[in-house]
Amino acid sequence: MGDQLIRVDMTNLTATVEDFPDKWKMLGGRSLSARILVEECEPTCDPLGPENLLVLAPGVLSGTAAPTSGRMSVGGKSPLTGGIKEANAGGNPAQDMMKLGFRVIIVSGQPADREARYALDVLGDDVSIKEVPDCKGMWNYALIEHLAKSYTANASFVSIGPAGERMMRGASVCCTDQDDERRPARHAARGGLGAAMGAKGLKYVAVDAGKTGVRHGADKKAFMALCKGMSKTYLGGPQPMQYGTSPSVDMAQMLHTFPYKNRVEGQSPDAATLTGTGIIESFEERGGGMHNCMTGCIVSCSNVVHDVDGNYKTSALEFETLTLLGANCAVDTWDKVASLDRLCDEVGLDTIETGAAIGILMDSGGMEWGDNEAMEKLIAEVASGSDRADMIGHGADATGKATGHHRIPTVHGQAIPAWDPRPLKATGVTYVTSAMGADHTAGLVVNPGATPDQLARLSQEQQHINASIDASGFCMFLMPNMEQIREFYSAFFGEEITRERFLDLTWQCLADEWEFNKRAGWTKADDKMPQCMQEDAVGPEGAKVVFDVDDDVIQATYERMIEPTEEVFAKMGAA
Repeated sequence: MGDQLIRVDMTNLTATVEDFPDKWKMLGGRSLSARILVEECEPTCDPLGPENLLVLAPGVLSGTAAPTSGRMSVGGKSPLTGGIKEANAGGNPAQDMMKLGFRVIIVSGQPADREARYALDVLGDDVSIKEVPDCKGMWNYALIEHLAKSYTANASFVSIGPAGERMMRGASVCCTDQDDERRPARHAARGGLGAAMGAKGLKYVAVDAGKTGVRHGADKKAFMALCKGMSKTYLGGPQPMQYGTSPSVDMAQMLHTFPYKNRVEGQSPDAATLTGTGIIESFEERGGGMHNCMTGCIVSCSNVVHDVDGNYKTSALEFETLTLLGANCAVDTWDKVASLDRLCDEVGLDTIETGAAIGILMDSGGMEWGDNEAMEKLIAEVASGSDRADMIGHGADATGKATGHHRIPTVHGQAIPAWDPRPLKATGVTYVTSAMGADHTAGLVVNPGATPDQLARLSQEQQHINASIDASGFCMFLMPNMEQIREFYSAFFGEEITRERFLDLTWQCLADEWEFNKRAGWTKADDKMPQCMQEDAVGPEGAKVVFDVDDDVIQATYERMIEPTEEVFAKMGAA
């Protein structure tokens, strides 16, 4: 049996299996999601209406023996930005889908009963929809614990918390970890796609691959040689992500890109008690440690954080969360941020969007700086709803408008991540040109010394490599370059994929995303930083900077400038 796809019609409550089209053969993850949305989704549709599509697309190499290659892309029209959106997560659902030969799940329509909740079961060859009234309103951890009683130990889950059910525009989509507890700690968080899933009435997707083995490349010998070679090279090297992203606090603080108090400064006085170094040091006394979120991961970048009593609190407490829920809100310790992170995972909220929204609320005088207990109460309240909680649940733009505050650090309606565009101007170019809105995973460039003539190319290079990684299923923390991914594709499909062809595939992904947004109504006039980023300076005394990149430099990013040479492909890797 060849590859297949699953179409779910939530209006008629049906799930059907179809052959996977040959025209999409080399597409996966983000590139597949983009192509489906361009071909099948009306860009001007209501993102919370029946015409929007929710796309669950594993990467091309997911389900294989390729190391650290099982990420899931979640796609749709973003309820937050109004444009196309792809957010991806680790965990095991993508691995399990691809082992079963399902390349993508496409969800359309909307149930007549908007209060009903449904689940999609993908249990081997059995694909079906069922109503799950007992799961309505459940927080993510309680939901997975509940589901563990009725599914096998092999099952993995994609779910939303109450924020998604309530269609909060900052809501995330969760995937479960590969460990025995199947913790719902891996979130495709950005862009509010949890709200798009909630609008479909879909509470969760269960995938059970049983004892189905891994997928093999068409050229099995060459594919396995690449798998072994990449694993050996990575494990024998410096392993820069062995402690995850949390130690990045120290570098960000040095570069003045560790935003403090709604970005009025680029350094936090609490950096020493927020850095991930403290998390690592806590392992010996509290327990916890580093683990791999998906089967086949060799990076193990996810930290498992315990409380002072040695009980599990959260996992994957990452730099972005330490920044936005921590320094940006003047919260002073990683332990406090860990509790906020757990709450966001429970309720199903993007920690970046939520931290940015609360930072605006604090900056406007609506909450005391650093009041983590008030923050916890407000985040938990998003599950049930109130005017103030809903304001936060809908994100930074909504909070800025509701408070009337002047400092709203968003681009295309989405909160700016931790990496600040003022000292990192090439990253700022990514924020304003990416189809994803302000999103560091679209093309992060940590090069504060870049000159104006370099910015467009640096941004485009990273947008290229990140798009190819998101399509492949590789985790960017493995740090594959374009040449390695191309070689894996060639062995997997059993045919030589030239650099020209591979570059065309990647560029087409970016072009599809830009085209969707153009049809949705985005214009070049929207490609701009908010006024606060152009006026509020950060950096050391005597060398403070604002975002002041000329528009012609920004617009040059849309002109293809990457050459398909061996040297370029070997150089282009994840930041």
